[in-house]
Amino acid sequence: MHFKCKNTYTVAVPYLRRSLEQPLRRAAKEFPAVVVTGPRQSGKTTLLRHLLEPKVRYVSLDLPDVAAAARADPRTFLADHPPPVVLDEIQNAPELLPYVKERIDEDRRAKGRFFLSGSQNLSLIGRVTESLAGRAAMLDLLPLSFREQRGAPDAPLPWEPRYAPPEPPAAFDALWETLLRGSYPELIALPGRDAALWHASYVRTYLERDVRSLRQVGDLAQFQSLLRALAARSGGILSLSEVSRDLGIAVNTVKAWLSVLEATFQIVVLQPFHANIRKRLTRSPKVYFTDVGTLCHLVGLRDPKHAAAGPMGGAILETAVLSELRKAIVHRGEPPRIHFWRPASGAEVDFLVEHAGKLVPIEVKLGATPRPEMAAGIRALRRDLGARVAREGYIVHPGDIRLPLGDGVAALPFGAL
Repeated sequence: MHFKCKNTYTVAVPYLRRSLEQPLRRAAKEFPAVVVTGPRQSGKTTLLRHLLEPKVRYVSLDLPDVAAAARADPRTFLADHPPPVVLDEIQNAPELLPYVKERIDEDRRAKGRFFLSGSQNLSLIGRVTESLAGRAAMLDLLPLSFREQRGAPDAPLPWEPRYAPPEPPAAFDALWETLLRGSYPELIALPGRDAALWHASYVRTYLERDVRSLRQVGDLAQFQSLLRALAARSGGILSLSEVSRDLGIAVNTVKAWLSVLEATFQIVVLQPFHANIRKRLTRSPKVYFTDVGTLCHLVGLRDPKHAAAGPMGGAILETAVLSELRKAIVHRGEPPRIHFWRPASGAEVDFLVEHAGKLVPIEVKLGATPRPEMAAGIRALRRDLGARVAREGYIVHPGDIRLPLGDGVAALPFGAL
């Protein structure tokens, strides 16, 4: 498939089906506007153009002259680009949004008129909420999930009806090579691309374009230091005071910059699960990177064997599991209700996924040979929360073994997630 990139040259990239296709089609039938947000290079433009062209016009606001024309005279701009239309990178001309609302209100019964995309959730969501409340469906597109990469974008999760484990699961070495490479569409569709060079370019572009345009960030060098400090802590408890002390910046600055990283889809701040039980739980969140390839690049990992056997191995696999869970849920157009559980007693469960009124417990273990003692945290969770916990929990590991471990716990290869 050939398409024209935002930098105006044409490349051939195979289109990979996305889980968000069906939610996007449904939203277009129910709302006058659909907003698709996500990190830069996650495939938003490709998805919209693949599904909507040639019936829907496409306008890129990433081009400075086009964005300037939109900001200078929004009514004339929209008259020149009537619906149905894709307005790509809408954060570059947010002045259009009140006038999009005006056009929508001319005929509220018409659906699928405006498709907006953007990579800066911080500025975009507030503007959309203010201007298009009740008129726009909000969807997020993250980098490719493993189910999308293997051509099964709509495959259910293991605890859902009609789940069938893929055969065969990824081999250990192949899995770590994939994790190190990351899951951005261009790297998956074009396996010959140099992943290290791509990630270096991505981080630089992210810093110089997305971050520089946000007022909360004044010192890009310090901000990049924060990126690397958080990468080294991925999967760990986030202590703002510790990060502040290590980097020599104010706690309030760390908070503000974290909000920038969340809003631009680079990190996920995972909150602990709080239940009405007597044991005290930790109230500090955990931090994870959205893309494992970005994480590995920032901590300087280039070799899959070093990544698997090194001190970051467990954090990398844990980050990958959370990433896969979030993509599977977010790409359905649903909010990801995922937490972790860590009581003061020391037993913990890496992830609790809310599903059908229950909590599905998931532990991530780096060892490729699962053992019953790996489920100690899930057993402790069941003692504390009882009937709130789902009947089956999972130990996710990087090997290829799927087997029961007793007490309603099953070992599950990462590739079968």
